[in-house]
Amino acid sequence: MKEKKNIYFISDLHLGLYPLEKSAVREKIVVDFLDQIRDDAAELYLMGDIFDFWHEYKHVVPKGFTRFLGRLAMMADSGTRLHFFTGNHDIWAYGYFTEELGMKIYRQPLVTTLHGKKFFLAHGDGLGRGDNGYKLLKWFFTNKFLQFCFARLHPNFALWIGKTWSKNSRYSKGIVAEEFAGEEGELQIQFAKEELKHHHYDYFVFGHRHIPSVITLGEKTQVINLGDWIYSFTYAVLEGDRLSLRSFTQNHDPILYKHYPNRPSHEN
Repeated sequence: MKEKKNIYFISDLHLGLYPLEKSAVREKIVVDFLDQIRDDAAELYLMGDIFDFWHEYKHVVPKGFTRFLGRLAMMADSGTRLHFFTGNHDIWAYGYFTEELGMKIYRQPLVTTLHGKKFFLAHGDGLGRGDNGYKLLKWFFTNKFLQFCFARLHPNFALWIGKTWSKNSRYSKGIVAEEFAGEEGELQIQFAKEELKHHHYDYFVFGHRHIPSVITLGEKTQVINLGDWIYSFTYAVLEGDRLSLRSFTQNHDPILYKHYPNRPSHEN
């Protein structure tokens, strides 16, 4: 059996995004990607907003995503270590993925060393200064009492709320997220600069912004945004001690992603 050495990072799949027909097509592309990396993936980091809406109850989880979750199970059974960062769309993941897949769940940023390189890993929402309106919204989403109240709703009603939210999102309407705002305008980059005043990191890896980008700070540190699997179909892979951002193209050939910070056009 081939030794698993590489570490992969993906974010913002938004599986279940309205319309469901397009989401099903994208899910199959994600599955093709997982099949391609399965034999050499020592670890897979799912960096948030993997689902467009996910809320699990003690005995109930959203239906669907069978192909995707099945592939993750196969990877876990073959020795790949799975990691899941909650994003702003799938905050309400609790114990299901850990129980079924042995997946570690992270609700806060993670500082870790991989292949001798120091990483700062986070979904990327609500970091640093500014964006106070969103931070207030996130407080509501993560408030334990409000989560308890929401969990008292019947699953059919709760998931209807989630699907309605999904149907009215800008992505379901085909509205592309904001463009790259430059180093001074990107909160993730400003956050990384502040962190580097106190600690050294080789790599910051974020999702959330849907803008695949590689920004070098100083001489050695790179800030990587993983993009998404709605438009960009991008991911990062750590081979040895080198992290690169790549695109899983429509003919399913991975290529080094060179279009940052502007996203390419993809039709689903």
